[in-house]
This record gives sequence, structure tokens and C-alpha cells, in this order.
Amino acid sequence: MDPNKELNSAKLSSPSAHRRALGYDDTYVCPVCRHGQLSALTLMDAFACNFCRHIFSANLAEQTIRVEDSTQPMLWRWNGRNWQPATLIDLDVSLLIWFVGVVLVVLPASLIGISSYLFPPLPDSSWLWFPPVWIGLTLGCHLLMVAWVLLEHYQLPLYVSCKIRFQDWLNRA
Repeated sequence: MDPNKELNSAKLSSPSAHRRALGYDDTYVCPVCRHGQLSALTLMDAFACNFCRHIFSANLAEQTIRVEDSTQPMLWRWNGRNWQPATLIDLDVSLLIWFVGVVLVVLPASLIGISSYLFPPLPDSSWLWFPPVWIGLTLGCHLLMVAWVLLEHYQLPLYVSCKIRFQDWLNRA
């Protein structure tokens, strides 16, 4: 008999491979940070993550949970094994954030670039290196700020877990 078939049949027959319904008596992997465990809060119809400390309200009939302590309306559907995003992304807000982000990155660097083109340093000046460096620093700093806003908006799991670990590190220090 093929050892791969035995391995696959063992995986399928294991209890972890079976689908299970969303309920308050079980624990689940957190859909936000993907590191912590969701467990029911005592005397409440809600879940909490032991890593990122988000609070979720549950709709057991629809098998969904929603983050309650965030400004973003994030919703996930439990399919029996893992979480599937069920949030309808507000396209107007996302497009606005991307548009403002592009403007905040391009406009300041363009203004500095235009001013250094119109008023260049003297050719024999020791400050000839300054305009390109200033343009690069402006572009880099504004790009970092916009990246931070986008990460806060989309709440990527790696970003959330790194943010929580950094906060824990600061609390210990």
C-alpha cells in the first residue's frame, strides 16, 4: 500500500480534520492576529483573543464573528475549519485612503523636485548633493507614514501581531 495514501487517510480521520460548528464551548484561532486563541467571555455572548485582546461578538446562527473594539467593521465566517473574511470592504473609503496616500507621497516630493529644478545649487557648490537627498528623504518619510495608515486600515495579521509584541516589549522595559 502507498504510504502517502495511509498518511492522507490518517489526516482525514483525525478529529482535527472534522468540521465543527462555531460555539461558545470551544476555542478557535484568532482571525485578526492568527496567533492567539478565541475563547468565550464569562457571562457574555462574546469571544476574546488572549493575544491581541480584541473582543468579538458572535452570531452562531450565521456562524460569524465581528470585531467590536475596532473602528473597522471586520467580519469573519466560520467554515468549520478556519475563518473566511466576510466583510464587504467599503470601496469608497478604500479608494479615498489610496488616493490621499498617493497624493501625500507624490506631492511633497514633487514640490521639492520642482523647486530644486527651478533653483538649482551652483555647479561648483559643495551642496550639490543636497536636493536629491532631500527629495529621497521626503519621499521615504511620506511613504512610511502612508504605509502605516494603510496597515492600520487593513489590519494585516502580521502587522497586528508585531504591534502587540512591541507593546508587550515596551511594557516589560
